[in-house]
Amino acid sequence: MRTGALAILLALAACAGPSPRFDRDALELGFVREDVAGTPFTHAVYRARAIAAGDRLHVYLEGDGTPWIGGRNPAADPTPRAPVALRLMGRDPEPALLLGRPCYHGHYADPGCGPALWTDARYSEAVVASMAEALGALRPFGARLTLIGHSGGATLAMLLAERVAGVDAVVTIAGNLDVAAWARRHDYEPLSASLDPSARPPLPPHIRQVHFAGERDREVPLELLRAAAGRQPGARFEARPEFGHECCWLREWPELLRLATWPPERHNRGK
Repeated sequence: MRTGALAILLALAACAGPSPRFDRDALELGFVREDVAGTPFTHAVYRARAIAAGDRLHVYLEGDGTPWIGGRNPAADPTPRAPVALRLMGRDPEPALLLGRPCYHGHYADPGCGPALWTDARYSEAVVASMAEALGALRPFGARLTLIGHSGGATLAMLLAERVAGVDAVVTIAGNLDVAAWARRHDYEPLSASLDPSARPPLPPHIRQVHFAGERDREVPLELLRAAAGRQPGARFEARPEFGHECCWLREWPELLRLATWPPERHNRGK
């Protein structure tokens, strides 16, 4: 693509693309945006309310958004157009924030950004390391962290949990927990530049895990998520018969969040 054409696409995205819409959605939900430095990327952060030292903090991680247009051309701005995690956070009464990925939320033209970081390398070491540094800086002193990820945000939740201090719980919703199996299932090119939670050792036992799956999910089929969760010792797997990839998590989120945060011995595993 010629430089002039790319500049026009970026300008159009800045005016009418998904990043401004995401910001408007966040503002309508009462969230405040700030930008936080990772290394080397800058991350948008959306906060729900003030967070005090020693509190538990819920950290939401959004899905992959729109990496591709028509399955062929990388998007100019990959920011989610239907932000599930943002809306879930709007129904969470606890202290919470949403941590954006590198190059999302208007940062697609930042130094070091390019389509690889939201396509093949969307879960790469560079992405995870920068998010981990930003999250470490955001964590109030002594706060315990629950990472909550939807879809590809669940992939990042698992990868971040093993390297960010203070994480003692991971909750995933319709999560892509086996990137290689997911690519094979959809006949996609492998994400060869990305990390894969299923190719890494299980998370340590002190990190409590709850994985929610929808039986009508065609993007991350139930059997893929069940198998991936089964490779995590002690993880709970909860299947919902009427749910898909996006429906109907928002409607049921307060109850699901209550299930996820209660002691695990009070629930049956949905295997």
